[in-house]
Amino acid sequence: MLRRIAAEGTPPLTVRLVNWADEEGARFGRSLFGSSAAAGSMADQEELRLRRDAAGLALPDALREHGVDLDRALEARSQLATAVAYLELHIEQGPVLESLGLPLGVVLGTFGVERHLVTWHGQAAHAGSTPMDKRRDALAGAAKLALEIRPIAAEVGGGAVCTSGGVVCKPGIVTSVVETAEQLLDQRHLDARELARLLELAQAASERFAREEDVDVSWSTIWSIEPILFDQELIELADESIREVSGTSHRLPSGPLHDAAEVARAGVPTVMLFVQSLRGLSHTKLEDTLEEHLELSVRALDRLASRVLEL
Repeated sequence: MLRRIAAEGTPPLTVRLVNWADEEGARFGRSLFGSSAAAGSMADQEELRLRRDAAGLALPDALREHGVDLDRALEARSQLATAVAYLELHIEQGPVLESLGLPLGVVLGTFGVERHLVTWHGQAAHAGSTPMDKRRDALAGAAKLALEIRPIAAEVGGGAVCTSGGVVCKPGIVTSVVETAEQLLDQRHLDARELARLLELAQAASERFAREEDVDVSWSTIWSIEPILFDQELIELADESIREVSGTSHRLPSGPLHDAAEVARAGVPTVMLFVQSLRGLSHTKLEDTLEEHLELSVRALDRLASRVLEL
């Protein structure tokens, strides 16, 4: 696409290719680092200073190793100061397009996210000598919440998803009742009010389980972002571009997070294209997309870029 634009001479607008830093946030739990800095929405720098990876390395030190100063991260905002549109092509990472037999789709927006660390405190005790009804088992509370988020998501509906992505237990030995369980919880919805309801219901359930298991529970926010809707004019143009190359288009929200959400938050008109994911799988070595679908997606993005340059 970029070669085609360059070959045609100087475009009416500057076209830039962006490679964002740390979209996933897998190492420190904080997603969209680079794009939130460029968007100017990184308001959690003080909290970020406290974040450490599994090896105990602090986030600012990890950044420094790669020439990045956390205190100056927001200076990246200047990079979007004159942006008039942002286009992103991504694999769907889900099963919707495949289930419809379609290669491509237009993204309406991204789910809002509430991501928390839920910490359960009980009492370590010998696994052999402590009767079941005398235990203060922190893991029991975490286990109950991990199951309860399923009916909570069903109750809220509207595509709500909740995930307990990990629990770290201490002392972490088979001969002891769990004293501390640190549980990761991720909740997502396209509607801000329903997202707040997901969180409220989960917190209420945790308090109930804490009483039942005679343990304490506390919540700390890892990260949150409100639902983001994409630009309606660009959605229409993306729809037209997809129909031109594949005949049929489909509009769908994105449950996964994307840098496009942060760019849209900055006020830049934004849209995304999705290309089908085989078996609806992502974040696994089985993740794959048909080569012919990839070719169609690049052609659709190229058509969309041309339309935007003509606006």
